[in-house]
Order: sequence, then structure tokens, then C-alpha cells
Amino acid sequence: MTSRAKNALSGLLGPGKSKRGQAVRFSRSAPPAPLAGAREQVCGGDGEGGRGRLFAVEVPAAFKPLYRPARYKVYWGGRGAAKSWAFADAFITLGVGGRYRFLCARELQVSIADSVHKLLADRIAARGLDEFFRVTDTAIVSATGSEYIFRGLRNNVAEIKSLEGVDYVWVEEAQKVRRQSWELLIPTIRKEGSEIWLSMNPDLETDDTYQRFIAAPPDNAVVVKVTYRDNPWFSATLEAERAYAERTLEPEDYAHVWEGEPRRKSAAQVFGGRWESRAFETPDGVRLFYGADWGFADDPTVLVRCFVQNNVLYIDHEAWAQRATIDQLPLLFDRVPGASRDVIRGDASRPEIHAHLRPRGYVVRPCKKWPGSIQDGVDVMRSFERIVVHPRCVHTAEEMRLYAYKVDSVTDEVLPVLVDKYNHCIDALRYALEPVIRGKVERR
Repeated sequence: MTSRAKNALSGLLGPGKSKRGQAVRFSRSAPPAPLAGAREQVCGGDGEGGRGRLFAVEVPAAFKPLYRPARYKVYWGGRGAAKSWAFADAFITLGVGGRYRFLCARELQVSIADSVHKLLADRIAARGLDEFFRVTDTAIVSATGSEYIFRGLRNNVAEIKSLEGVDYVWVEEAQKVRRQSWELLIPTIRKEGSEIWLSMNPDLETDDTYQRFIAAPPDNAVVVKVTYRDNPWFSATLEAERAYAERTLEPEDYAHVWEGEPRRKSAAQVFGGRWESRAFETPDGVRLFYGADWGFADDPTVLVRCFVQNNVLYIDHEAWAQRATIDQLPLLFDRVPGASRDVIRGDASRPEIHAHLRPRGYVVRPCKKWPGSIQDGVDVMRSFERIVVHPRCVHTAEEMRLYAYKVDSVTDEVLPVLVDKYNHCIDALRYALEPVIRGKVERR
């Protein structure tokens, strides 16, 4: 280490305290409006006699909470918000202000090129801190002994489990992280005072990361939405792209890309864009169809009622219960008007349930199955001009939103394979519509 580096580092703070103040300090001046250059200066030292000024970095005002303790720091939003730059600068500033262990993670990392290694190296060079860091092809170490590790979560399970003493984790593109990866990572980062940082542009609002950290964030979490408006260095080139997108994209697509709003539908959603939830009155004299799916363990037992009118499928009633015993089924089915006066078509795999319900006033007919019957039923349901779900059918609406095709985890390609999940009401609807699916009843 050069004498200049030693002298500069002597003014830096340790892991938590100093003679003169906190490890990271903000100017006291109030920040101006975001696009007028809202940023504050953060130093890695106490600033006496200019010491630490070498490590100063201007921070957009929205990212000020990065330098305050919190178990989780979640930054989400749209394109051009400077999330990655702000996180990289914070990791660098912390790294020369003490001795820490940093984990830079993402869901999939095939090579070091997939990580934020290059971004950190570029920011070190841009800030003139090359002599305070040793940057190799696969690792970064600071002059204070801070270590930066780069790992993919999905394919390095054993390595992640064995990590010890990690102070800070940065999960880049956190929207892609699976539930299994979070359940692996979070308990591994157990050092007292350790922090987990997330930067993300949300994809679907149903994704585990969005639900876990934004929709219902954990305690001791800082959750901040940022957009291009929070980036004081937002360039004219990016502004031109944004303005063009605002003029030409569909409003929902623009809101997703530039405003950071999660998408409500995706190409993988089986019924995406084909259904709606709204109240309606069931007309007199319409033919009603009833379908039941039998639960097992945590899977629910479901009964739905529907009808078809003018090539629109309407679902007007549902009964749904987990762990319902066979003796409780009549009470459950009584919640659906007319169920005891009409034919219920049900899953053929549980003939004992059919036999149990018959003497109790319910006529249950087993549905026929054939190779491809599930996809055939789904295709018929998708072919309706519209599917309308009454608001009281909350579980059916949830499945309409979540039922999906399989997505290749590497290429993100949507595959022609239905995921066996969020489909209990859907299966009940297929059973109910068996006469329509098999062409024995015309759509009316």
C-alpha cells in the first residue's frame, strides 16, 4: 500500500464508531428537487483537514437510507433510476471505511461476467480509488481488508450455506430470485448487524420477491421505490428514449418499464387478458353447470357453478375449503345455490366421495379423462370470448390470475406445459364444462 493510501485510510472509521462521529456522514444541507441534482455527499472518513474527501461520493437523495442501518434495504422501480450505480458506490464507500465481507449475489451466475464485478471495478476506477483496491478477474479486495465475493444462488447451494461472517449482501435483479433461494440465503446471513440489499425492476406482482419484500415487507426493512426522476444524472439520451416509449408503448408496458410498476399479466399466464372480475346477475332460465375437485392433504375441495351466454363464460358461485372431511362436504356444497338439485360433475379419481354424497341428495357424475384432456379443456375455456368471474368467487379469480405455463429458468421461454399449481378451481370448471368441451352442448 502506498503512503498516500495509508495516510488517507488512517482517517477512516472502523466497523461502527470513531472519535468524531459515524462511519458515513451526510451534508446538512437540504437536497434540492430530484431533477435539479438531488444528491448529498457521503464520505468514508471524518473529514478533518480534508481527510476522507478522497472517498467522498455524491449520492442521490433517494438513496440516502443505504447508509443507515437496516436488516433489509429494498430498492425497486423502473429503468434509469441509478439503482445499480448507487448500490455499487455504497459498497465501495463502505469497503474503504472498514473491514467487511460483501456478497454480491444473483439468482443465476454462469460466469463472473454475469455479476456486478465489472460495475464495481468501473466505479472504483471512476472515483480514482484504484490504489485502494486489488481487482482480479474474479474477486475484489480493499486496502482495509474488505472482501467482495460473487455468487449465483441457484447453482451454488453448498457454497452459499457454508458462507460465514458476511456483513452485506447485494442481490442484483432480485425480481428473478425464487422462493427456494431466499429460504437458503436469508438464514445464512446471520452475523449480528448484517444486511441484505435488493435492487430490482419488478416483473409480476405475484412473484415471490415482490410479495415477500414489497407487498408485505418484513420488519426492519427500508423499502424505497425509485424512478428516473430520482436520478440527477439522467442523461438526455435516456430522456429521449423514455419520451419515445411514453408516446408509443401501451400504458401498462410503459408503466412497467419506466415507472417500475409490476406487470399484472405475462405471456405465461394461461388466462392473461381473457378474464375479468365484475358483479353480474345470473339470468333466469340459463343452463347452469356444476363442477367439483376433491381435495387431498393441503389441496382444497372446490365446487363451482358457471354458465355460458353469448359465448361468454360466467362463474357466479364457488365453495372452497381445505382439509374438509368427507362428512363435511354436504355442508360445504350447500353454499352453492342449486347444487343439490342438479348434476355435479367431479373428478373420477375419488369414487368413494361420489358414493358418499349420493344418498345425501347430491348427484355426482365422474368425468371422463383421455390423453390431453386437461389441455383440451383449457383450450375450450380460452376460446370463450370472455371469462367473467363474480367478485365473491375470490379463489377462482386468484387462479385465473396465477395459473400458468412453465417457463424455462435459463432462457425465460414460455413452454407448452401447464404447471400443476393454482388449478383446483380451474379443474372444477373443466369438469363442470365437460358437456361443452366434448361438444354435446352448444355454446349459447
